[in-house]
Amino acid sequence: MIKAIFFDLDGTLVNSLADLAGSMNYVLNKNGFPIHNEEKYKYFVGDGIPRLVERALPEDNRDAETQEKCLKEFFNYYAEHFYDFTDSYDGIPETVNALKQAGYIIAVVSNKAQNMALKVVEKIFGGIFDLVAGKREGYPAKPDPALTLKVMEELGVKPEECVFVGDSGMDMLTAVNCGSVPVGVLWGFRTESELRENGAEYLLSNPCQIIDLVKEINNVSKF
Repeated sequence: MIKAIFFDLDGTLVNSLADLAGSMNYVLNKNGFPIHNEEKYKYFVGDGIPRLVERALPEDNRDAETQEKCLKEFFNYYAEHFYDFTDSYDGIPETVNALKQAGYIIAVVSNKAQNMALKVVEKIFGGIFDLVAGKREGYPAKPDPALTLKVMEELGVKPEECVFVGDSGMDMLTAVNCGSVPVGVLWGFRTESELRENGAEYLLSNPCQIIDLVKEINNVSKF
């Protein structure tokens, strides 16, 4: 019986690509490095901001000092520009509200820094989620299952009682590694083939399908 729905954040609940790309390109330009088109950032993001910075920098400028400097500059700029263009995908607020009203636990697990994950979620969704977990000190990034399992423990649910909804292969591997149901979404940053190759059991093209999927898995009519 599914009791909880876990969501990735960027590319799943919200389209944040323009702000992430714009912030990183600001840092690159400031430091005299080439910038990238927004499409490239679909593959730079997802593993946390330090990895975004590393991937965006030229290969011969990825020394620790440069990465640390650019990471600090990114956070400073992004903290002021995280909501310039970022918003929820169409249908997500209605879906999240329906799940909450039906009595399901809903949570966010993201590789985004904890403070920024909280800021984005609170700005767009208010306090509707039962828990928002960004990157925590002492926990590896997804697809390592440690943080997701810890959140499940905090919320009082077992892995088999959860679906994990995300837009990347990393999210699907997180679900597989936790023993939860991997649900891939096709409106995000990555491709259908990536989702399938990394274990997606279900693929959705519209947020409202999440509701139908949970009903199907539970074989009940709660909505």
